[in-house]
Amino acid sequence: MSAPKKTARRSLLVTSAAVLSSLALTAPVSHAAPKPSPSPSKSPSATPPANMSAVGGTRLGQAGTQVNLASGVPVLPKDLSARSWIVADAESGDVLAAHNAHWRLPPASTLKMLFADTVLPKFPKTEKHKVLPTDLAGIGSGSSMVGIKEGETYTVHDLWLGVFLHSGNDAVRVLSRMNDGVDNTVKEMNAHAEELQALDTHAVSPDGYDAPGQVSSAYDLTLIARSGLQKKDFREYCSTVRAKFPGKTTKNKKGKTTRESFEIRNTNRLLSGASDVPVYQGIAGVKNGNTTNAGATFTGVAERNGKVLLVTVMNPEKDESNEVYKETARLFDWGFKAAGKVQPVGELVPPKSAAQPSAQPGANASGEAGGAESGGSRASSGGASKPVASATADGRSGGMGIALAITGGLLVVLAGAAFLVNRRWPLPDLVRRRPRP
Repeated sequence: MSAPKKTARRSLLVTSAAVLSSLALTAPVSHAAPKPSPSPSKSPSATPPANMSAVGGTRLGQAGTQVNLASGVPVLPKDLSARSWIVADAESGDVLAAHNAHWRLPPASTLKMLFADTVLPKFPKTEKHKVLPTDLAGIGSGSSMVGIKEGETYTVHDLWLGVFLHSGNDAVRVLSRMNDGVDNTVKEMNAHAEELQALDTHAVSPDGYDAPGQVSSAYDLTLIARSGLQKKDFREYCSTVRAKFPGKTTKNKKGKTTRESFEIRNTNRLLSGASDVPVYQGIAGVKNGNTTNAGATFTGVAERNGKVLLVTVMNPEKDESNEVYKETARLFDWGFKAAGKVQPVGELVPPKSAAQPSAQPGANASGEAGGAESGGSRASSGGASKPVASATADGRSGGMGIALAITGGLLVVLAGAAFLVNRRWPLPDLVRRRPRP
């Protein structure tokens, strides 16, 4: 049974993405820190390690806050307690400021961005799956669940709504089983992280549930989010505020069956709002998380005045309600004021494949799950995800704010020619903000 169509999405304005027609190919050099220990302590150290990765620039591998303050550059917020954070320009890749950017920390459910960026292109959203008991095996105690029932049938679209809106580990497990199992999915996630040059990241579970050796960094989560945002369906799901989710099937006395449904709401408080956190102006995703070991984690994307920023915040030490969103909002505010004034301290590197002279636009150019041209055929399981060339979405509004709507736009892809990059990987064009109906 197809999921109901009622969804609400936030809007994002981006000026036209730059089309780079003739650039020298200069692949960034990756400097990775040592691989994470297979059995890290249950609680991460309160002090960042002295030896961190230098991917994206040497300053990003240094402990402490990195920012180029100068005349006209606003001062950073003084009440930040997060162990690690980063503010970056989503289109140019410039890192405007960072704090312990490459500190490997437990990622919690922000790791679901890597899961989605790896698995989402493989299944058309209309594909249906009947849930077996084995599909839900191995879900960790206390996991966030969207409420998937054994014996019920769900579309892939339903399952991704459960992943993005309700951070459902049950939805992640079902999709992982569809993708030849949890072990295979984790293997592909790690291969995809390497392709993205997210070298601080090591996945052990597909859902971000605490596991020995499972780590990422503010830098890597930002890279992963940027990659995911190249895909139409990723953008749609991560910006959806609320949706109807299929419940159980019931039968009346006459033998007629009906499928119940219930509303799910995005747990990203900057997108959906809370009593102490207003909806952030221009927010359009991406993903939040919270576990015992990780604390609160969050990666967000927002736009103002033609600037699109990515902010990642990991584990605020201040013990206040929704602190991760409050610190993210303050960093967004700073970033929008500082954009165009502050000199970057590093950059978000492109995927390895984007730096290859022979690289061509991927067959799944629409960014839609399953591919627009493939007739629902699955992508290869190699984990490499290339930038997409066009995307569309409607501009429907619902609830608070305006809906995310994306028009067909060029990346650094020229028709019939190899795409060329020089440490820049813009987002697709997005339509201008429109008033709520």
